[in-house]
Amino acid sequence: MVPGGAGSDFAAMGHELEWRLTMNAKYPVLPVAGGTLARVFASVLAFVTRWVKELVTALKHRRQANVLAGLDRRMLADIGITRADVRDAFSEPFWDDPTALLRERALERRLNHAVRRAEFDIGARRSSDLRRAS
Repeated sequence: MVPGGAGSDFAAMGHELEWRLTMNAKYPVLPVAGGTLARVFASVLAFVTRWVKELVTALKHRRQANVLAGLDRRMLADIGITRADVRDAFSEPFWDDPTALLRERALERRLNHAVRRAEFDIGARRSSDLRRAS
């Protein structure tokens, strides 16, 4: 037999190879594409949901800070903030939490007050110790 002739194995393999290359697979496209579309839709939905939650939280914090803006100077001082702190909080961008700035300022004043009180107490003790030693 001659290679590539009518009765050879090479001819049968060539025919089989041609058949494999032209054979179409009948895979269902919808489940594969549907799964991808479902994942994309779920990702977009999660992004939009998170954005809406952040928007609602920002609005809630703005309303809470707005209540503080209605308080008088003495009430703000009791909390540990000033009218300037409230103005600074509202000058921040919308998506920043104004109550976070107010909380930071109040804590800062509280800590500074505690440090000054401790320094005063230490100074008072030293002066009383010096008086006793004299």
